[in-house]
Parts: sequence; C-alpha cells; structure tokens
Amino acid sequence: MKKLAVTIAALTLTPPAIAQSTDTAPGWPNKTLRMVVPFTPGSGTDAVARMVTERLGAQLGQTIVIENRPGAGGTIGMAVVAKANPDGYTILVHSSSYTVTPTTYPNTPYDTLRDFSGITPLSNLPNVLVIAPSKGIRSVKDLIASAKAKPGSLTYASAGAGSATQLNAERFRMGAGLEGTHVPFKGTPEALTDVIAGRIDIYFCPVISVLQFLKEGRLLGLAVGSTKRSSALPDLQTTVEAGVPNSDYNFWVGMAVPSKTPGGVITKLHQNTIKTLQAADITERMAKLGAEQMQMTPREFDAYIKKEIGSNAALVKAAKINVN
Repeated sequence: MKKLAVTIAALTLTPPAIAQSTDTAPGWPNKTLRMVVPFTPGSGTDAVARMVTERLGAQLGQTIVIENRPGAGGTIGMAVVAKANPDGYTILVHSSSYTVTPTTYPNTPYDTLRDFSGITPLSNLPNVLVIAPSKGIRSVKDLIASAKAKPGSLTYASAGAGSATQLNAERFRMGAGLEGTHVPFKGTPEALTDVIAGRIDIYFCPVISVLQFLKEGRLLGLAVGSTKRSSALPDLQTTVEAGVPNSDYNFWVGMAVPSKTPGGVITKLHQNTIKTLQAADITERMAKLGAEQMQMTPREFDAYIKKEIGSNAALVKAAKINVN
C-alpha cells in the first residue's frame, strides 16, 4: 500500500515537471536588458528600436534600456555586443549596413557571421532622395541634368562611410552615370542639417526620419530608393521608375545577439519580438512612418545576412568605396 502511494505521488508530480520543461528559457529575463543601437538618436535604426522597445519589454516583463553607440559605420556598437556576456541581456539592433562592414571594415575585432546570431529583421525602411528646395531642382531628371552639366560637382551625404544610406546613393550615382563627392556624417540628424542648409546637395534618407521635414517643406523628396514605393509616400515614384536602372536598394533594420546566447533565449526573444511586431498599434505606427515589416526566423535571418554580405561586397567593389 505504501509503495502504491509513492507511485501515485510520483505520477502526480509529473505534469508540472513536463509543463516547466516547455519554457524555452526558464528564468530569463529576470533583470534589465540593454539594447545597443550603433547609430545616433534620431536615425532610422534608432527610431525603429524605440518603436518596439517599450512593448517588447512589457511582454518580457523587464525594462529595456537603449544605448546609442555610434561611429565607424556601426562597428563600435557591434564590437560592444560581440564582447558582451552571451546571456540574452545585451541585444543589437542594427541596419543593413551590418552586412556591409565585413567588406568596408575588414579589421574589426569580431566576425559578423561567427560572433552574432540573428533574431529577426524588424522592418524595411525605404530611403527617400531629398534635396533642399533652394537648389531649384524638382525632379530626378533635373538632378541628373544639373549634375552632368557640371561633372563631379554633385555632393551626396550619408550616415557614415559604408552605411546603407551611402550604398543607396552609390547605386543611384552609378545607375545614372554620375560623378560626385561622398560626404559622410556621424548620423542622419547631422546629415539632414547640412542638406537642409544647402551645403550638401542630396541625401538618401530613411523615410521614417525625414517625413516631418517633407511636410514642412524644408526638404523636397524626388524619389524613393527602394524596390517599390513607400506606403508613407505613395505618390512618390521610385528611382527606377524615374528612369535610373539598378538604383534600388533595400535598407532594413534587424535584431541580433552574441552568437553563444542559449538557443532557448534566442527562441523566446524571437517569439516575443514577433508578437510585438504583430501588435495592431505597432503595425499602424510603422505604416504611418513608412517602415514596412519583414519577419524571419532566426535561421532564415542568418542565411539572409550571409547572402547580403556577398552581394554588398560586390557593390562596395563596384562603387570603389574605401572607408580608410
């Protein structure tokens, strides 16, 4: 009888034990998380990070603190995350320039493929080609004609050498057959200041960062540099539609963690990030700001990053981008 009671007690304890094992990351998170953004506050990458942080933190039951670590095409912030304890408490939110730096910054203290694990892309951020109204240019056709009339006179800004904003500009420049001078800035806010003032001619700026300036008339949008038109600027043609072949570039923002982060933590972070992105208010806010969602599994995102590193290496070589 005693033996039977022990057996029944053991069976009674089994369900809770099984239920507990289904938790992909038991105990995580139990403290504040740090989200490193390797660009300045006000940049497109920073805007997306801040858009998802509060809700994601609420779902995880912890506060997420954003830490901006700009400079060197995002490699400074990436190095911080690569060296962090791979316990799930340090997260990287980067842009597609993440896949450019292996070519433009070959001597970084980390390996992009080996030292990071993707969580998911957060959004695709179309870039819009902007210019100051004072320049008197009202179309892509006008811009090309003006630049060709004075070969080499065109100046174009970027949020840093080798950044996604530079790559979009280089694709446009090569597609249009133009020569010009690239002027890198620390970030988007700094670049916009000089473009608005007319000191720099053009900038392929993330729509999310420039909508207010377009509405106020401080800048004029000539076209979007993405594959398709932006939902936030549906009447603005793409640069390809404007007659510049092979000028489109997809600028995305994504999330990653140090590569040795436990698989259970990666799964839990991915699941909660997807829930955040699917929330009605987040979807609506992104649409209004021209940020278009693109979601992948961690494995799909890692494969996508590997493919983009190869394609961007070819673009860097063709555009003769030399960060040093």
